[in-house]
Amino acid sequence: MFQQFIVQPIFNLLVFIYAILPGHNFGAAIIIFTVVVRLLMWPLVKKQLHHAKAMRELQPELKRIKKETKGDRQKESQLVMELYKERQVSPFGSIGILIVQLIILIGLYSGLNHVIKNPQAIIDRSYDWIKDLSWLKQLGSDISQFDASLFGLMDISRPAVGPNGWYIPALLLVIGSAAIQYFQSAQLMPQSKDARKLRQILKEASSGKQADQSEVNAAIGRSTRYFIPFMILIFTVSLPSALSLYWLVSGLVAYLQQSKVLKQDEQELEAIADASVKKEVIEGEIIEKPKSKKKKTSTKTKRRKT
Repeated sequence: MFQQFIVQPIFNLLVFIYAILPGHNFGAAIIIFTVVVRLLMWPLVKKQLHHAKAMRELQPELKRIKKETKGDRQKESQLVMELYKERQVSPFGSIGILIVQLIILIGLYSGLNHVIKNPQAIIDRSYDWIKDLSWLKQLGSDISQFDASLFGLMDISRPAVGPNGWYIPALLLVIGSAAIQYFQSAQLMPQSKDARKLRQILKEASSGKQADQSEVNAAIGRSTRYFIPFMILIFTVSLPSALSLYWLVSGLVAYLQQSKVLKQDEQELEAIADASVKKEVIEGEIIEKPKSKKKKTSTKTKRRKT
């Protein structure tokens, strides 16, 4: 079922792009495929980014609840769940897009693995209507025309480290994919001068001081900036560089998408702030006007009395 409903559609979308692309470059097809997938995921990405922002804004409220409950875990959990319900925020709201990305990556790896082992898989594993495309027919008669390169500059079927030793172009892709993942994660992390490292928090906890769970979660979140890129570096260095190409392009597009959403949020906050300032000014003027009239009437009455 996974092959039929996940791997096959992902693989055939890639092959379709490759077949209709002028020049029929497989590396270019992966780039376009990645951009198309990220654009299709845009509504989900936007929702995830707004959710991440909402979770960050809840941190002061969570700290206040922890302080008020004074160690009563049951009451703390109840108040936290009420807060989530009130703000319409789910603590697991970001998992959806991670699962989708993982499914796409596994599906793409499975499809690419077949092509790298045997280029004939492009023909054998394609849908019938894709096989009828002119380039696929031409490729079916002579599979040697298949070019597994990125614009002729590098062989994307080779890993960075393999039986033939180090392959520098692929290694640069791996390093680039890990680096963009770091910047992508750091872009969403709130910056705080008072933030403490996880090691320091755990050291104090071992000495008997109770650790603040929200502070621990924030420290763990900051640690993932380094952990995830490191894991990408370790796992992709021995895989075909086509996957590193996908991960690099996906990270670049995701970084641009995040920048757009964060900029929109910043503009919205500025608009709200400007609106509140104008409201305060207008309310101040309305309050001052009755006062001035009252003073005039009081002076008139005083003159009449005199």
